[in-house]
Amino acid sequence: MDFLTLFLIYLCFVLTTIALLCICSGRKESFLARSVNSASQVLSFVIPTQLQGVTQRALHRLFHTRSCLFVVLHIALQAAVYGEYTWEVFVYCWELQFHLLLLLLPYLLLAGNMGCFILCSRANPGIIAKSNHASLVKIYAYDGVLFQKGIVCPTCNMEKPARSKHCSFCNMCVHRFDHHCVWVNNCIGAFNVKHFFLYLFTLTAMAATIAIITAAFLIQVVLLSNMMHGSYIDDQGQERAVEILFLIQHLFLTFPRIVFMLGFVILLTLVLGAYCCFNLYLALTNQTSNEWYKSRRYGCSHHLTLQPHDRRVVYKNIYSKGVWMNLKEIFKPPTVLERKKK
Repeated sequence: MDFLTLFLIYLCFVLTTIALLCICSGRKESFLARSVNSASQVLSFVIPTQLQGVTQRALHRLFHTRSCLFVVLHIALQAAVYGEYTWEVFVYCWELQFHLLLLLLPYLLLAGNMGCFILCSRANPGIIAKSNHASLVKIYAYDGVLFQKGIVCPTCNMEKPARSKHCSFCNMCVHRFDHHCVWVNNCIGAFNVKHFFLYLFTLTAMAATIAIITAAFLIQVVLLSNMMHGSYIDDQGQERAVEILFLIQHLFLTFPRIVFMLGFVILLTLVLGAYCCFNLYLALTNQTSNEWYKSRRYGCSHHLTLQPHDRRVVYKNIYSKGVWMNLKEIFKPPTVLERKKK
């Protein structure tokens, strides 16, 4: 394998790790965070103290403060995938007379994705300041379980409106806080969640489209070569019919970068697709990632009930207003005037 192939393999490993970190971002006690903490405790016995301090400061700077590193990585990964798609897959497919609109579809999705990315990263997620605190605190009612009246943010020195949370990355309280996304280097809140949803959807569609086109190209190569009806000589000198494993190995040796990119975008499609479905579920039920994660501590009920002290507190999502109204709230956040009309 050449240097570019090894480099792409390394990028795949990095992206898979970072994708998990992105999904778990905004959750201080996530499984991944606990695993990293456990591993660091074990390694502390064999790593010098000075090196531990440098590593901890670097990790804190990387994962607990706003940084453009993930944005740069995001652009570099897209450039690597689209570079391989443009210089090899597109050219081969054009020679095989694939429809031009199909070949251009990934570029159209890329343009839409970059637009959503810029809007999501540059938009105000819903920063709570003294100038808008009085109006934002009236929009959502306190449910008495996840959000209780009278809780003051010790950093911002203001009462927390319902569905808000203080982001330790950005050092500010955010209205209808969902999570902090390291890919866009911004919080996801009431005013940019629609951009994030479209960003995530177009990113998933990009990966799926490139995977479909690349797989169609490789299938076309196999069909044109009539390879499935052929045979080969194994290590023992015996003639065997072509099997799927041999076919994949042959394609990888013939088109190493294309086959690797196909596996990479398939994995990316599955990860992003699952996360996209999760966000769609949150949108349909009018929940945020922060609320979903916190609500796992409580049971589910059709009624919001504050049980006596000797029984569990039962949580009910009081913010859901039906599928259509929940989706409308994503793309048109409610204002104080709208809430008074209800």
